[in-house]
Formats: sequence, C-alpha cells, structure tokens
Amino acid sequence: MKILGYISKTFRGVDKRLYLMPLLLAGISIMMMVSTSYEDGAFTDHTVLIQSAAYVLGFILVVIIANISYTAFADIEEWLYIGSLVFLLLVYVPGLGLELNGARSWINLGFTTFQPSEIVKITFVLLFAKYLVNHKEELRYLTGVLKALLYCAPFIAIVLKEDLGSALVFMAMWLIMIFYAGIRGSLFAKGLAVVALLVPVGYNFMAAHQKERINAFLHPDNLSIGANYQVWQSKVAIGSGGFFGKGLFHGTQKGLKFLPVRNSDFVFSVIIEELGFIGGAIVITAYSFFIYAAMKVVKQCSDAYGSLIVIGFIAMFTFQIFENIAMTMGIMPVTGITLPFVSYGGSSVLANMMAVGFIINIAAHSKVVQF
Repeated sequence: MKILGYISKTFRGVDKRLYLMPLLLAGISIMMMVSTSYEDGAFTDHTVLIQSAAYVLGFILVVIIANISYTAFADIEEWLYIGSLVFLLLVYVPGLGLELNGARSWINLGFTTFQPSEIVKITFVLLFAKYLVNHKEELRYLTGVLKALLYCAPFIAIVLKEDLGSALVFMAMWLIMIFYAGIRGSLFAKGLAVVALLVPVGYNFMAAHQKERINAFLHPDNLSIGANYQVWQSKVAIGSGGFFGKGLFHGTQKGLKFLPVRNSDFVFSVIIEELGFIGGAIVITAYSFFIYAAMKVVKQCSDAYGSLIVIGFIAMFTFQIFENIAMTMGIMPVTGITLPFVSYGGSSVLANMMAVGFIINIAAHSKVVQF
C-alpha cells in the first residue's frame, strides 16, 4: 500500500495525458509485439517478453526520476558529459559492440542487445539545456552558436558514424533547443542554409547502406535498390488496411513476412494493415495529446533549465514520430528511427520512459515561465 501511495503522490496534480498516453501506446505496443510474433498458434520469438519487461522497468524509472530534483543533474554536468561519450564508445569495444543492419550502435548483453545512443539522447538534452542556460547571451552572435555546436559535436559525430537515424534525432534536438533558447531568427535561417549546402558533402562520408537509403528515397520507382523493397511493402500494407483494417493477427503483408522489420521500423504499417485508419488515428491522437500536454509544461515552467529540458524531449519525440510514420509512407528516407513507445526495443522504451519521468518531474514543479 505504501508503494501505491508513493506512486499516487508522484502523479498528483500532473496532467493525466502525460502518463495515460504513454500507457495507452505501451498497450498498443505489447499488442503489436504479440501480433508480429504470433504464428501457427504460438509465439515465435521473445519480443513480447523483452518489451513487457522494458515497460515494467521503464515505469519504475518514471517514478524514480519524477521524484529526483531535475536540477541535481546540472550539478554533475562534467561527469555526465564524459560518461555519456564513454558510453557511446562502448560499441567499439571488441566482444561487446555489435553491428546490426549496417549500424554499429549496439552492445551485446547475451540475452538481448542494448543501444547506448538511446539513453544518451536523455543525457544530451540535460547537458545541452544546462549549456544554453549558462551561455544564453552568447547565442546572439555567430561565435556563440558555433561554440554551442562545438559543445555538441562529439555526440553528433560519434552517433553519425554509428547510425544516421539517431544522429538526425540529435541534430533535431540541437536545432529546436537552440532556437527556443533565443537565437536570432536571421542567424538561425543562415545556419539552416549552411546545413543544407553541406548535405551533399556529408553524403560522400556516409556508409554504403546509408547511401542506399538516400538513393532509394530519391528514386522511389527503382526497385533494383534494396531499400525501396521495404517502402513498397509498407505502402501495400498501409493501403490494404482500409478504414477498419484486416483484424488483429490477420495482416497478410506481416503474416507472409513480406514486410521487413515489422515489429520495429515498420510497426506503424502493421497497425494500419490490421487496425486500419481507425488504429492509426488512435495512435496519432495519443501522440498529439501527449505533445500538447508537454507543451503546456513548457509554458508553465518555473525556470529556463526545466523548460529547455522539456523542449528537448518534445523535439526528440516529435521528430521520431514524424520521421517513422513518414518513412513508412515513402515521404521520408528510411532511417531506422523507431516509433516512440510502440516500436520494439528495450533501450528505446527505457529512453522514452525516462523522458516521460523528467517531463512529469518538471510539470510537478512548474508555475510560471521566467526565461
């Protein structure tokens, strides 16, 4: 009973959408894990168990983080910075690091794998929020913006070498956070223009599988490019779902294994195929309610550090939601970015739930914006 009372106290006075929407999406996720692993009357893999365990641990982390002062993390900035970089580099340790689907961004734990970059997304937001608070006045000038980029460059560089999709998430968080922190609009626009001009240069440094995905996006009708096969099968699944879907467990693209990575990258395609437009609308509505509630926290936040943390997590969630859903429809390149709260992946689930914990923490201590 004491535990239930502690949990109840954690969520008291907090917008219910901040925890009810993730719980709803968690339920949908488990349901999809059951569907994608169910074959001939039995479960064919351990995704249901791993995902369920990740959510149990994730919920515990939400309660713990929500009850720790978020300002405490600002006091260990240097240790958090160094520790995060070391954590990212563990994937290069022989016998520990693991390459999957062309990306060397995993740690082999024996019974499962773990992706350090997912957890480092959380520490990155905490670190950059603190940096922006301490250097707010410098952001009025180009040198200040370049210093902010230099501060984050090690994270982006390491993650970019490991996985393009994760690197894009870090870049999105950097852009939105620095924009909210007060960078001049003209300077922000010039920066975006420079980034756009550097894209062709960056392409030359991409790994072969990353170039293939970009080429597939630029030439969607060329089925000789392997990455286009994924998108075409995804479009078939989405198109065949109709308004009400084919029914849970009855998706043919999923069942016949035409749809690749159906429990992770393309889980939204499975949702549409089996639950139809209605299922997809429920998922998108849940995300909208959650993001809206988080935006309210930003408006009510009592300090700049807290508001920047929430903005960083909003950027993380929003970009991943948009990119994942868009890539299943062929309107964005396939990057391997997971659908928050829904896609299979223990490290992804834990990172998402940790972000929820921080948002709830800040929401519980928020009153007025003073930025």
